[in-house]
Amino acid sequence: MSNPPPVSVRDATIAGLSGYLIWGVSPLFFRLLDFASALEVVLHRVLWAVPLLFGLLWVTGSLKLTFQSIANRRVFVTLIGTAFLISVNWWTFVYAVNSGALLQASLGYYINPLMSVAVGVVVLREPLGPWRIAAVTFATLGVINQIVSVGELPWITLLLATSFTAYGYLRKTVPVDGRIGLFWETVFVLPFAIGGLGWLYGQGIVGLPDSATQLGLLAMAGVITVVPLTLYIIGTRGLRLSTMGVLQFTAPTLQFTLGVLAGEPFTSAHLVTFALIWTGVGLFTWSQLRREDSAA
Repeated sequence: MSNPPPVSVRDATIAGLSGYLIWGVSPLFFRLLDFASALEVVLHRVLWAVPLLFGLLWVTGSLKLTFQSIANRRVFVTLIGTAFLISVNWWTFVYAVNSGALLQASLGYYINPLMSVAVGVVVLREPLGPWRIAAVTFATLGVINQIVSVGELPWITLLLATSFTAYGYLRKTVPVDGRIGLFWETVFVLPFAIGGLGWLYGQGIVGLPDSATQLGLLAMAGVITVVPLTLYIIGTRGLRLSTMGVLQFTAPTLQFTLGVLAGEPFTSAHLVTFALIWTGVGLFTWSQLRREDSAA
C-alpha cells in the first residue's frame, strides 16, 4: 500500500485537537449510558467498533495490509496483550465516569506521559535529564499527597495510567498502523464481548436495551472509540511530537473541569495533589519543547 498523502500543519492541528477534545468531553456521553454497567458498555464498545473499523480499513484500501500484519507471530501475540490492556483501560474509565470519580480519571491521564518517561528510563535506558527528573518527582509527590493527605489510594488514577502506559509501550514495539492495531485488538476481544453480553442477558444480570434510543447510545460507543483515534492519527502525521505532547493535556483538562462542575469532592488536599501534578506536567512539556528545538 502506498504511503498516505501528507497532511498540512493546519489540518493536522485541527484533527489532533479535535481528537483530544472528543476524548475530553466523552464523559458527557458515557454518563448517558448510566442505564448500563461499565462492563456492558465496554462489551458494546468492542461489538460496534469492529464493523466500523473494518469499514474504515476497507474504504482506505488497507485490508490487505491489515491481514498481512498479523502473519508475524510477534505482532499477533503483542496485539493480544494490548487488547487486554486497552479493555482494562476502557472499563476503568467508564467506571470512573459513572461512579463520580472523574477527577481521579483526569489525574491518571495527566501522569500517563510522566509514567511513560519512567518506563523509558527503566526499560529502554533512555537518558532522563534534570527537567524530566523534576517532572517525575513532582508527579510522584502528587500521588503520595493523595494517599497521605486525602486519605485514599487513587487506584483509578494508577490503573488508568499504568494500563495506558503499558499499552503505549507495547504498541510502539510493533510496526502497525493505529487503526489496524485497534481493529485486531477489538477483533480479539469480540468473542468475549459477544459471549459476555449473551451470558449477562441470558442470566438476567442486565436487561436488554429498553428502547431504540438506548441501543443507539450503546452503538455510539463504537463511534466514540473509532473517530477520535482516527483524528489523532491524522494529527501525528502532520505535527511535531512536542506539539502533540502539549495537545494531549487537553483531554484530562476537560475531564477535570467536568468533574469539578459535577460537584465531585475537591478539597485543599486535592488542590495540592493537582498542583504538584500540574507542575510536573509543565516541566515535562518544557523538556519536550527544549529537546525538539535542540534537535531541529
